[in-house]
Order: sequence, then C-alpha cells, then structure tokens
Amino acid sequence: MGTQVENKGLGRRGVCMALGIAIAAMALAACTSSSFDRLGTDAPPPQADGPPTAPIGAGQIRVALILPLSAPGNAGIAAISMKNAAEMALAEFKEPNVQLLVKDDAGTPQGAQAAGQQAIDEGAEMIIGPLFAQSVSAVGGVARSRGIPVIAFSTDASVAARGVYLLSFLPESDVRRIVDYAATRGKRSFAALLPDNAYGAVVEAAFQQAVARRGGRVVALEKYPADPARMGESIRRIAQAAGGADSLFIPDGADAVPQVVQQLEANRVNLKRLQLMGTGLWDDPRIMENPSLAGGLFAAPDSAGFRGFATRYRARYGGDPVRTATLAYDAVALVAALVKTQGPQRFSEQVLTGSSGFAGIDGIFRFKSDGTNERGLAVLRVAPGGSQVVSPAPKAFAPGT
Repeated sequence: MGTQVENKGLGRRGVCMALGIAIAAMALAACTSSSFDRLGTDAPPPQADGPPTAPIGAGQIRVALILPLSAPGNAGIAAISMKNAAEMALAEFKEPNVQLLVKDDAGTPQGAQAAGQQAIDEGAEMIIGPLFAQSVSAVGGVARSRGIPVIAFSTDASVAARGVYLLSFLPESDVRRIVDYAATRGKRSFAALLPDNAYGAVVEAAFQQAVARRGGRVVALEKYPADPARMGESIRRIAQAAGGADSLFIPDGADAVPQVVQQLEANRVNLKRLQLMGTGLWDDPRIMENPSLAGGLFAAPDSAGFRGFATRYRARYGGDPVRTATLAYDAVALVAALVKTQGPQRFSEQVLTGSSGFAGIDGIFRFKSDGTNERGLAVLRVAPGGSQVVSPAPKAFAPGT
C-alpha cells in the first residue's frame, strides 16, 4: 500500500491540493528520539554507491542535504543511513526536478556553517539537515541571512526558529498526546518520576502545561539520577505521595524504567492501581517484556510505516536503516512534492506552515511558525506480545487547530 506526502490546505485561502508523492509505505510509522540528538543503531548500514558527498539527482532545483557523514560512531552511521534514505526518496518519486547537494558537516557547528555557506553559494534554495542542535543553529544563522529555509532533524526545540523547521520527533508531542488521552479516560491526579537530564527538563515543562490545560493537577513530581544506586530517595518520596494520584508518568527509556518500577514495588506502591504512562521511549521490547509495566500507556507514531520503509531499504541497500532515516526520506519527499506542485512559492513560509500539514512515513505532521512541529500520534498499550494500539493516530489535523 502506498501513502502520500500531501498538503491539504495552504495559507489563508485554504487551498486544498494533493502533492501527489507516492512514498510506497504501509501506513504510518513509530518511535521517538530518546533524548536530545541521541542516535540508536545496532549495525552500520551499507553506504550508497558513489562518493559520500556526490550530488544526488539531476533536477534543476538545488537543495542541500547536510549530515555528519564523516563523524565517528553512531553519528556517522546514522548520517549514511539518512543519506541512503534521501536517495531512496528521490528514486521513488516520479521524475523529481530536484538535485540534492550532499554536504558533510563532520558533526561540528563549524563544519555545518561551512557546508551551509557552500551549499547556498552553489544555488541551494532549501537546506535539509543538519542533525545536531549546535549544527542546526550554525546553519540557521547562515540560511536566514539569505532567506533560505531549513528543515532540520535535531530534537532540541530550542534551536527551532522562524524559517528553521524541525522534522524530528519532539518529546512535547508525546507528552501532550498521552496526557490528553489519560484525561479523556477520567484521569485527573498525576504523579511523575522524571530523569534528571535535559530530556527530563523538557518533558517536565510540557507535562505541567498539558495537565493544567486539561484541568488536572500534578500531586507529586520527582527527578531521579541515572545511577540506579542513587534513585532511592526520589522513589521513596514519590511512593509516599502516590496515594493521591490516579496516574504515574515515567518518561524514560528501557535502560531505566524497569529499575524504577522495581524500586517502586519495593516501596510497596501498588502499580496496578495507577495508570502508568510514558513517552515514545517505551516503544522497546524490554518494556513490553516487563510484567510490571503491562497495561501502561505511551504515545508514539504507529509502526506500520517504518516496517514498510525498512523492508524497501533492506532490499535496496542490504542492511537495516537507523530509525531516524525516515526523517530524511520524508523531508526529501516533501521537497520533491513541493517542487512539483507549488511553483515559485514552493518553499515559502505560507506553504511550509499550512495548517493542514503533510503526511509521510511517520504519519501526519505540520510545521509551526516558530519552527517546531506537531505530529499525529497513536496511544499504545504495553503488552507481552508487543504494543497494542488503543487510540489510533489521526489521519488529518482537526480544522481550525
């Protein structure tokens, strides 16, 4: 089954139009970034044919693709996988009039700034990437001075700005979705155990706002350190306050959450009485296999789209894509579609921030004028055989929102 990247209502006139890009995915996809610019991968995917920074495509419209191709470790692995996905997007688009100017920023702000300047000097009308927050800021400064929009992949919303749009999975979207769903199920009193790190700080702010917006109250909130041996005091304090809550929010990954719930049970917290909640970091087999977390809820895109994408990627490149590869695919697919349908206004703010948004492998999304994004997410339940969808991801944004 094919899905489409499309824009259903652009600007004040609310022009409805399909962008007509068949991305050959099997519905919508799932997962989120676990912390700011954190990358996950099991094995290096093979590199696409040709030099790492050779242009991709032969179209007239030049678009830069800036990634940390020569960076060490997971960053470089992810960059190659994302470059492959970008190439695949152009290959699967019918007659794209786009040429991707591939630039290596080496994972540094200085490299990103130089790559951005070089791409603009070569005629790039749009920049896709970079991946890391400081590099996005560096490219954004160069691009704004020339009126060139940027679609970047950092999960740090603080680097978003007018004209610098983030296509990443932002934790704020997960928090809003799961709190909204819990509220519709009658939950009003929330407790939270948060990791004491940058991700936890962002999630805390979003959580407080989401609960207040739904008329609920946060009865207790504690932060715990990464070291399990030092979690005890925070766990004890939340255990003492848990009696006044009907929900417990633990927005962390599978390296920490099982240890947190183990210590909660050791402090005689009846987890069956509480609705356990998390973010997309819970989309992990280790979470599903933990009986103490069974019935817990979390927000994430549906996984079907990624599975279809990964199958096609493996057939083309002989290895598995990193999870962030779909972001590069969707960015390039969107750009190709805008080039095909929008004429001279293709990369204008009015087109990019249309309220109806777009749809891609990872579901519906739209860019806000401040550079952040909104995504349509599903709510899933933790179950031994794998997550179960309890509230499907929306297929369109509500009119007027």
